[in-house]
Amino acid sequence: MVDDSQLAESKSIHKTTGKTFWYATRVLPTRVREATYVLYAFFRVADEVVDDAGDASPADQRAELEEIREAALGGDSDDPVLTAFSEMREAYGIPDEEIHTFIDAMIADIDKNRYQTFEEVRGYMRGSAAAVGVMMSYVMEPDDVSLALPHARKLGEAFQMTNFLRDVGEDIDELDRVYLPIDTLERFGSGVEDIRNKEPTPAFRKAMEAELNRTEKLYAEGIKGIAYLPRDCQFAILVSAILYADHHRLIRERDYDTLTATPSISKPRKISLLARARWHWIWNKDPEAVFAKVSSVPNAETRTRGEGVSPSPTQ
Repeated sequence: MVDDSQLAESKSIHKTTGKTFWYATRVLPTRVREATYVLYAFFRVADEVVDDAGDASPADQRAELEEIREAALGGDSDDPVLTAFSEMREAYGIPDEEIHTFIDAMIADIDKNRYQTFEEVRGYMRGSAAAVGVMMSYVMEPDDVSLALPHARKLGEAFQMTNFLRDVGEDIDELDRVYLPIDTLERFGSGVEDIRNKEPTPAFRKAMEAELNRTEKLYAEGIKGIAYLPRDCQFAILVSAILYADHHRLIRERDYDTLTATPSISKPRKISLLARARWHWIWNKDPEAVFAKVSSVPNAETRTRGEGVSPSPTQ
């Protein structure tokens, strides 16, 4: 079983680096909350090998990620987070395939920094995001995990795409990465040079709008699966979706410019969204209905593909 020191280390990593998801995690039941700390810490430990590599060579990064893979699957490790994750993986029956897929995505980040199509991005997200949703689903222990998993994958992808759209300028500056599909940029007459030069041209803004709309369809599919989760977990996952999606409001308010600044949700705003979601949840336990009421995502059914959209009014 995970001991107190392992849990404390995992919780510290989560609180420090996962500020949006942290608020939602706090309303999970204890049985799931503590496991979520460990899950998130494991993801960060692996992610930092690539994103905070320092002077480490690509070969060294690959070797370290392989060590993390081995430890996560039950190998010996002195790292409290990896040891805790391995024990938790076994306890909840998380499939080995999801660990392999996640680590493979981290390894891909070492060399690959451009994606031609959305399908390429989605292939990467199968490990970096969908696998996260799958592992989280196993930890929550729904009655029939097979019903929850397709939606969990979509919601994981939605969260990841929101991060990509929020961090376009930051990713090119710090990591020389562009996760926006090149063909989307080119379809509107933009390209990587607009991103590198920090020029939010009309073409770049149109490309951002298109990907934001695509991402909101992923949210719609992901939210449908919350009903398959245990009742005591549903509100927390709903809140996490509302919080992540609120970045879309900020992106639209900036007219899709995430090159010259990175939008950030304020603490008062997070608390306000949590309170509003709680109020609506008291009266209506339908995740889709509450998401529609509280989130900043326009109703996908009321707009046609490719049309511009504006933030929904405050409920």
